Amino acid sequence: MDFESVFADIARVIEGAGVVIMAIGLAAVLFRYVYDVVRKGAGSYTELRVNLGRVILLGLEILIVGDIIRTIIVETSVESVLVLGLIVVIRTVLSFALEVEISGSWPWQQRRTDQSDAA
Repeated sequence: MDFESVFADIARVIEGAGVVIMAIGLAAVLFRYVYDVVRKGAGSYTELRVNLGRVILLGLEILIVGDIIRTIIVETSVESVLVLGLIVVIRTVLSFALEVEISGSWPWQQRRTDQSDAA
C-alpha cells in the first residue's frame, strides 16, 4: 500500500462516518419525536427541525473533512481543487441556512445579542 491509497481509504472512512452519523442521528431524532407524540400526545415540530438541523450540520462538517483529505492528498489537480472549492461553498451556504433555521438569527448577530445580554 502506498501513501495515497492509505489516505484514500481514510477519506472514505471519514465520509462514511459522516453518512452514518446523519443516518443514526435522523433515526434518533425521529424516534425522540415519535416518543414525544406518544407520551405527551403532541410532539414539538420545531424541536424536531432544530435537532435534525444539528445532525445535518455535524454530518456536513465531517463530510467536508473527508473531501479535503481526498482533494489535498489523493486527487491533487486543478479540477479537483475547484470541485472541492465548489463543494465547500455549497456546504457552507447550507450550514449558514441551517444555523439560521436553528437559532433564528445569523451567527454574527447571535454573538452581539449574547454580549448585550451579558452587559
